[in-house]
Amino acid sequence: MLLAFDVGNTNIVLGVFKDGQLIQNWRMETDTKKSADEYGILINQLFEYEGLKTSDVKDVIISTVVPPVLFTLQHLSTKYFHRRAIVVGPGLKTGLIVKYDNPKQVGADRIVNAVAALAKYGGPLIIIDFGTATTFCAVSEKAEYLGGTIAPGIKISSDALFEKTAKLPRVELEAPGQTICKNTNESMQSGLVYGYMGLVERIVTQMKKELKETYHIDKKVQVVATGGLATLINSGVDCIDEVDKMLTLEGLRIIYEKNRSVGSGKVRD
Repeated sequence: MLLAFDVGNTNIVLGVFKDGQLIQNWRMETDTKKSADEYGILINQLFEYEGLKTSDVKDVIISTVVPPVLFTLQHLSTKYFHRRAIVVGPGLKTGLIVKYDNPKQVGADRIVNAVAALAKYGGPLIIIDFGTATTFCAVSEKAEYLGGTIAPGIKISSDALFEKTAKLPRVELEAPGQTICKNTNESMQSGLVYGYMGLVERIVTQMKKELKETYHIDKKVQVVATGGLATLINSGVDCIDEVDKMLTLEGLRIIYEKNRSVGSGKVRD
């Protein structure tokens, strides 16, 4: 089995693949203070609950945008799975041609998403990942990662509104059904959710225009969304073609397959 870690600023999503199929996945809080042992005990419990054996894990792959967690998960991999983890970064085969000014600045999650979306949907593409930050990535049909946009995530915006104002409460992120609202909670929900829907539509429209005018891409551009709040935002916009919650984990599996000759390698006891 392959164990894949997608480490974001807010959550770690991990999945187990068997014979190329995702058979289980979990989400846990990203905590830079947790030790390898604490994560290891938690993962052991998750495996046991689902009837899985940690001894069946033959390879481990990690994608992270949180550097302090990387060493912890590498240590976890060697101690609990006896494997040297493959880490998504420079030197791994991805099949992408990265056109960023400095390719090393592109987050591992953005690369992984692009690999998965190209494999599943073909190009050209706009990929939206609703995480702690929301990223918009443009990819050509020639597997060129052209660049994109980074915006504050909707939860960050909500937290800032609560923390930086004296009287506004913390609210659930859900659409209130109207913009002319009669109470503070719904007024905030309206601004956060509908405002964010507008942000998404505006950026997608502009990216499609630039893909056509600057990059001379005349084919239909598919828009694929992933991340925890993708379904909420998709419910109020017309610009998203596919919502794929497991896109990043699937991308990790694909990158593993491209690099399995390297292998994560067994650690001697």
